[in-house]
Amino acid sequence: MPVLEADATFGFDPYAIAAARLSPAARAALGRLQTALDRDIRPLLADAWETATMPREVLDALIPLDLMQPEGMDAAEAASSVYSGFRNYVLARTDVSVATLYNAQSGLFRTAIALGGSPEQAAELDPRVRSFEVKGVFALTEPEHGSDIAGGLATSARRVGDGWVLDGRKKWIGGAAASDVLVVFARDVDDRAVKVFLVPTGAEGVRLETIGGKVSLRPMQNALISLDAVQVSEESRLQNVNGWADVARILRAMRADVAWIAAGLQAGVLDAAVRYVRERHQFGRPIGGFQLVQEKLARMLGNCVASLALVVQLSLHQDGSAEVGGEFPDENSALAKMQTARLARETVALGREVLGGNGILLEHDVARFFADAEAVYSYEGTHEINALIVGRALTGASAFT
Repeated sequence: MPVLEADATFGFDPYAIAAARLSPAARAALGRLQTALDRDIRPLLADAWETATMPREVLDALIPLDLMQPEGMDAAEAASSVYSGFRNYVLARTDVSVATLYNAQSGLFRTAIALGGSPEQAAELDPRVRSFEVKGVFALTEPEHGSDIAGGLATSARRVGDGWVLDGRKKWIGGAAASDVLVVFARDVDDRAVKVFLVPTGAEGVRLETIGGKVSLRPMQNALISLDAVQVSEESRLQNVNGWADVARILRAMRADVAWIAAGLQAGVLDAAVRYVRERHQFGRPIGGFQLVQEKLARMLGNCVASLALVVQLSLHQDGSAEVGGEFPDENSALAKMQTARLARETVALGREVLGGNGILLEHDVARFFADAEAVYSYEGTHEINALIVGRALTGASAFT
């Protein structure tokens, strides 16, 4: 009887979606990534979860791979949403915190500079971002403002002489403690427009507190950041962000990253569930031979394939829009994030059911994915916010207020 086997790098991909969209060089680069994940990072994950710390060895293993522009790979493909999406997919298939950590640099920080900075700023900083010479994080959300951040942004920027003074607080900023630079979004007190500043983590007036007590993304340390009369220069302001429309352009590009992570975590939990049912015996035989178990696995595979197909098409559309200088619609990335994160919740729940009581133990991997799906469901736009973006496009009427 033929058995569907998981690809070493991409997991279960019965329609060969990955092979059809990546060059041999890209597949080789992601294969090297998977090797590093299996050899150097996977053995650290259970302890990282228990201690709620991100081992330094994670970035030590990932940085030398030069994943943002791998040697021998076409520059256009390396810069594409399809390739960066598959990179997030492979990372998340092993662990969502690891994917979130890497994407904080390769996605959020790099995209903010690429789209928000002047051509001169982007050209100067991008090589340093790719090499991790400069590590940065994206500081948008606040203690009292998440979904309503567009209108509620409270962090202020006041022009003083040739520079700026920032005051406010940011919350849920992942990886801030290990970063060199904070990408801080603030409202100009004079024109009320949103502007963005590169603030050194060690600047006077910056204080970071690690948020404890999380039940999701435990190794990925999030920070509450206080900014008290922090002085920055005009040269540290990203010159191409002068209002919320510019911020939305950045968020639109980044929402695709989270959809890919939601797809990847589903691949990871399916891997773990199939591995378990092939080994676990009850009533004298492997539980993989029971009808109810196979039905759950089939639904999980269906969700995985549907999510992967959706994010690939999203990225193809995003790359195509960039090539012709067109605008990428908000509702496209919102729909993908909403749908993949919703399916991820179902997929991890099915995986947990398949493992029974063992589904809450770290040793079988499913528990990590089960908890992390809740964080993915909420960040980079909750289900409801993304649904309203899609609904606005369908009806022509905004239901936000």
